[in-house]
Amino acid sequence: MRPFRHTLVNEFLEHSAALYPDKTALVHAGNRYTYAWLDAASNKLAAALLAEGVRRGDRVAIFMDNCMEAVVSIFAALKAGAAFMVINHTTKAEKLQYLLNNSRAKVLLAQAAGAGAASGAACPYLARTIISHPRGGGPSAPTFEEIMDAGGGGPVDSGCIDLDLASIIYTSGSTGQPKGVMLSHLNMISAAHSITTYLENRETDVIMNVLPISFDYGLYQVLMGFMAGAEVVLEKSFAFPFQIVEGIRKERVTGLPGVPTFFSLLLGLEEIDRYDFSSIRYITNTAAALPLSHIRRLRELFPHASIYSMYGLTECKRVSFLPPGQIDARPASVGRGMPNEEVYIVNEKGERAAPGETGELVVRGSNVMMGYWEMPGETARRLRPGKYPGERVLHTGDLFRMDEEGYLYFVARKDDIIKCRGEKVSPREIENVLYSLEGVQEAAAVGVPDEICGQVVKVYVALGKGCALTANDILGHCSRHLENFMVPKKVEIRQSLPKTATGKIDKNGLH
Repeated sequence: MRPFRHTLVNEFLEHSAALYPDKTALVHAGNRYTYAWLDAASNKLAAALLAEGVRRGDRVAIFMDNCMEAVVSIFAALKAGAAFMVINHTTKAEKLQYLLNNSRAKVLLAQAAGAGAASGAACPYLARTIISHPRGGGPSAPTFEEIMDAGGGGPVDSGCIDLDLASIIYTSGSTGQPKGVMLSHLNMISAAHSITTYLENRETDVIMNVLPISFDYGLYQVLMGFMAGAEVVLEKSFAFPFQIVEGIRKERVTGLPGVPTFFSLLLGLEEIDRYDFSSIRYITNTAAALPLSHIRRLRELFPHASIYSMYGLTECKRVSFLPPGQIDARPASVGRGMPNEEVYIVNEKGERAAPGETGELVVRGSNVMMGYWEMPGETARRLRPGKYPGERVLHTGDLFRMDEEGYLYFVARKDDIIKCRGEKVSPREIENVLYSLEGVQEAAAVGVPDEICGQVVKVYVALGKGCALTANDILGHCSRHLENFMVPKKVEIRQSLPKTATGKIDKNGLH
């Protein structure tokens, strides 16, 4: 029998539902959902979206936290022929409005908790905003089940091919405005297939996802789990690590993806050694390197687990992984390119760098994005001519060196994007919010090292004459206008900020 070849991302769910209809696909908030139930639910919601006027190529925004409804919404959008956008549920109204208008979203699917921000985000392109209320929300507030039932049932044919747009993932940009990374079905299938190949994912896996599905690392845990026919345990966050530990034990979790922040919290728990983690088959880490002390402690705690250090970026999902057997010999390396992908380094002359020479990392493969949504200049800067006529390869903007055996070592970022808790943070976006506060005369946001988060945001502010703003005033303003992970952890108020010869704020002179 020939192995099934996925053409569209929604086939991850559809094919697994055909093979394992009664198998648990998703566990969330104490509820278990089978593949057959999720497939039927997404068919109903897809029909409801089509009834609202959604057509092939339209964008559907999903403004939710980690929940069953968000997962169903993703596959429903795809089945309807649309591209989905999962937006962080802590996004404030101003930024939500920008994302909706920039993408010209046709429908916004939101939870009751996000109704305030959703109502405050004006977007003339929206045909409908659908707020999913919990049971008991009132006679005028439909439950998610009622919304789905309104669409009827049965399979929906999107008419899409693998070159069609499947998702837009917004990531922070150096200009201060988020950039929409466009991913085709082919891009996402290629990335998922390559990662599940080296992780050897299978239908017997149980994957614990504590990462937000608005973050591509969290999103792909669901996609890859469904591709393999595995069970995905979906948690809202890793803010309550004891709850995660109990979930690992109860569900006999085999796959544990995380970021350094999560592993630091986990390893810091009291009496963590008394728990049985023998079910864990593999652990993955990305966003920042794990300290050697954490690697050693993880090995003690998870003696049966293979530990994968990885590197990636939204524009191609994953770049490299370090085989677990190499972690002692090359603890500082992020590995080599994953299957069905070529990675290399170019120096300042545009030539392939010699072993040990620092240069920009370039990625070649079908996992590389289509481009940035309606940003041709930024797209041309990142996607440049490749080996063959018409081909474009991804210039990551990150500096690396490669040893003689092809193992990669991160050196620095060309831009000043801050990575905090696995999320990309634009200093410019934070600075724009700071400047919107009356009394702020000069502002600069930088990333400073943090043992748990990798980096945290620190802001330096100079106030106007007679201004009496305090650090708490500044933090409160940021909390009202920024997502939680972007809110600064440290504020330093100075009389003035250092300048370069051209009059720009000299961030190097701040430290």
